[in-house]
Amino acid sequence: MPKTNTYTLSFIALIFILIICFFMNIGLGSVSIPIQAVFKSFIGTLDHESWSYIIQDYRLPKAITAILVGSGLGISGLLMQTLFRNPLAGPFVLGISSGASLGVALVILGSGIFGGMFASLLISKWSVVIAASLGSFLVLLAVLVVSSRVRDTMAILIIGLMFGSITAAIVSVLSYFSSAEQLQQYIFWGFGSLGNLSWNELFIFLIVYCFGMLLSILSIKGLNTLLLGENYAKSLGLNIKKSRFVIILATSLLAGTITAFAGPIAFIGLAIPHITRQVFNTSNHKILLPAVFLFGAIIMLICDSIAQLPTSDYTLPINAITSLIGAPVVIWLLVRKRKMIF
Repeated sequence: MPKTNTYTLSFIALIFILIICFFMNIGLGSVSIPIQAVFKSFIGTLDHESWSYIIQDYRLPKAITAILVGSGLGISGLLMQTLFRNPLAGPFVLGISSGASLGVALVILGSGIFGGMFASLLISKWSVVIAASLGSFLVLLAVLVVSSRVRDTMAILIIGLMFGSITAAIVSVLSYFSSAEQLQQYIFWGFGSLGNLSWNELFIFLIVYCFGMLLSILSIKGLNTLLLGENYAKSLGLNIKKSRFVIILATSLLAGTITAFAGPIAFIGLAIPHITRQVFNTSNHKILLPAVFLFGAIIMLICDSIAQLPTSDYTLPINAITSLIGAPVVIWLLVRKRKMIF
């Protein structure tokens, strides 16, 4: 009972922090907006037209996108670390994000070989989402096939990095034959951005995200059982192949869609599950999944608030901020050499 109360208090605290970060993120920026004005905008009583436009058409969708991206990447990392029983696994390290980037590169940079209307159809939000999800799914399947043959976890990570190198080489070839406009479009996409989505695009993002989250929730029992080892999981009646497929599909949908809409954002998927385990000190995914959701959303909101440089007209690439925060966290965890909970 005490532990349950501790978890309840922790979740209440995280939800409270998330709400504070959400409103602070909306209020901060090149134009500082008081929190009272943000509340008035939500209930439709704000009489400041420019502030209302900034909040409703730019900052609110950006804050919602930050929550979706942070939570989705965190949960993707959690699924991968449990599936591979490896603390260094994640959508970025194992090449899933690289596969998504390759899919987007084929759409943006490879569209130059087509002409007219067909090329314009290729560079659409739906085509980018499908290409990114398919690319991440194929790369993860390849890594999973390799992992079934290679038991050395470090070798699996190296193979994942090699997939990343292969995709980077293909992107380089595509870049060589692409126009300056296409290169600029792909480079800016690679910086990562949370503020480029309209409400319609955010709605599309939310649909795919919810489907990936649903699959993640359905895989909780399988994730907890896999912690005991595959042989023991089979003896308990778990269908290993089915569980793996559901986890792969959930991860590819979340990581691939996030990469398509927000760009390749590093270290969130790797660092957030570790931070959550250290705070909650549990391996139960019924606790970890919602906790990772909250931690990921909070950290991404904080990173976005830093990236937009309050009172300044400049905005830093979100990918740079997450790397500056996430990399030291991973280094700190490795230096401490504290036993990882799996």
